[in-house]
Amino acid sequence: MIEAGPLLKNIDTPDDLKKVSREKLHQVCDELRQYIIDIVSVHGGHFAASLGVVELSVALHYVYNTPYDQLVWDVGHQAYGHKILTGRRDAFVTNRKYNGLSGFPKRSESLYDTFGVGHSSTSISAALGMSMAAKYKGENRKSVAIIGDGSMTAGMAFEAMNHAGVADSDVLIILNDNCMSIDPNVGALKEYLTDISTSPTYNKFRDELWELMGKLPIGKTFTRDMASKVEAGLKGMVSKSSNLFEALQLRYFGPIDGHNISNLVDTLKDLKEIPGPKILHILTVKGKGYELAEKDQTKWHAPGLFDKLTGEIIKKKIETPQPPKYQDVFGLTLVELAEMNPMIMGVTPAMPSGSSMKFMMEAMPDRAFDVGICEQHAVTLSAGLATQGVKVFCNIYSTFMQRAYDQVIHDVALQKLPVIFCLDRAGLVGEDGPTHHGCYDIAFFRCIPNLIIAAPMNEQELRNMMYTAQLPANDLPFVIRYPRGEGVMVDWKKPFEQMAIGQGRRLKEGKEVAILTFGHPGNNAQTAIRNLRLDGIDPAHYDMRFVKPIDEALLHEVFQNYALVVTVEDATVIGGFGSAVLEFMNAHNYHSQVRILGIPDVVVEHGTLKELQQECHYDAMAIANAVKNLLGKSVLVEG
Repeated sequence: MIEAGPLLKNIDTPDDLKKVSREKLHQVCDELRQYIIDIVSVHGGHFAASLGVVELSVALHYVYNTPYDQLVWDVGHQAYGHKILTGRRDAFVTNRKYNGLSGFPKRSESLYDTFGVGHSSTSISAALGMSMAAKYKGENRKSVAIIGDGSMTAGMAFEAMNHAGVADSDVLIILNDNCMSIDPNVGALKEYLTDISTSPTYNKFRDELWELMGKLPIGKTFTRDMASKVEAGLKGMVSKSSNLFEALQLRYFGPIDGHNISNLVDTLKDLKEIPGPKILHILTVKGKGYELAEKDQTKWHAPGLFDKLTGEIIKKKIETPQPPKYQDVFGLTLVELAEMNPMIMGVTPAMPSGSSMKFMMEAMPDRAFDVGICEQHAVTLSAGLATQGVKVFCNIYSTFMQRAYDQVIHDVALQKLPVIFCLDRAGLVGEDGPTHHGCYDIAFFRCIPNLIIAAPMNEQELRNMMYTAQLPANDLPFVIRYPRGEGVMVDWKKPFEQMAIGQGRRLKEGKEVAILTFGHPGNNAQTAIRNLRLDGIDPAHYDMRFVKPIDEALLHEVFQNYALVVTVEDATVIGGFGSAVLEFMNAHNYHSQVRILGIPDVVVEHGTLKELQQECHYDAMAIANAVKNLLGKSVLVEG
């Protein structure tokens, strides 16, 4: 059993934290950091981000009256310390586990989680809304948004700051600047913040100014006001970089050391007394306190289980060769295709490692681009490139593609621009939970004219879909969705073959029942079929490959020969692949019995993929049971 340190074990709420003397806050920070290391090394989870904000987490709950004062954590990767300090210390071993704590702040989990998060750049908007509501209701309630420099690259953050500057609300934005999101940050804002944090003239004068003011025999309030005015003038003289925030009418403070707990407490106490919108710029180190994480912050963003003493990341001992991850098949195949076709380029919004676009960025840095956390920009940038004859592979996680829906319609589909959207993490993603499940892309894309929508059952199909999408004959937007994790083929690097767009395949004939699958769940169906044959049941299996255009010839074959049909997909059953099959059946006056298996119309929480597929009833056993139900036979029961 993992034990908390002597101070931390007595902190069940922020009220307990406030009883600790200021002189011992550094010990609380040490114990909190060690507790996160101990838990994550054994149980897994996001790692480096929370280590970087230990001092900030302690200082915020020490200074502010939470949960009355409201903290909004952007994305939430960094909120482990916050959770531990707010009554969830002992339950933290269940973090990201089935029926356990969420890996992200979640309103239904705790009053201290004021806003559910998981996608970037929402914190300023939410905190501003809370602040405006407090003002309207006459409450002296403080609102604080904690946002990283990576999340600050998204347009939504600028929209919120633009409003905050004129909303006359008492909101504090804390910019946690560690030069990282998951991968290193890119773009002009990174250079801009670096200029602020490294301006030697400004920092030297600022420090000397505050030291001088502290020695003057005048009142504290007057000193603060006077110093603020002098500092504002100083910024204008020696640092261009503060002008962005000041131009948005946000009072800018900092940068300060985000690991100096005493200074953080003093600064936050001061800022509580200053009305109006303001921004505090703190400098932190992602992975602080664990040397290996400080040196390789991308690798240690979410490393899985590891030996905390040696830093060895623990991997399953596997003696036989294993299939690759779909993301790596995408990344390596993209390099192959780009070597064949000089008009191919790649675009990803801040996920070069997660999507494996990194392979092309390393091999062809002038043809592959990380645009930061800017999904909308990524899509329209791709559209602009496509107008010039470039074949763009725009790789975005399915859950993040939700943020660029208008751009897909307005900038790509309406203009019939042949952008190739590769949607990684389609379907259930496991421990990251509902903010990251890729449940909805089939439904929200299927209704858009001019789109082609495909899903591979294995690695070879992914390669061939990518190959087909970039051929000159394809002149429409092409969506390819594929899941997180490993595929099924060890020997996957086969020669490319052109696919017929809108054409599926019959994998096997059968009797009485046909199983129609879309994408990777076809492998669950194959397992189900093997098990069913042991009971004398022999279903047919069709891998449809495309949901738009759907293979009508193959569907005519199905409904002319089978009165019982099961459809399987790793997406919402409302408006998805199964719905497309029902629409076809209705249009052509067929009357088969159809069972649609997939993600139900509920919020699916976090857990392992096996647990969640079983819960959603589209694992191999659920498929077999659906067939048996249609046949009126007794079903299998989970042992």
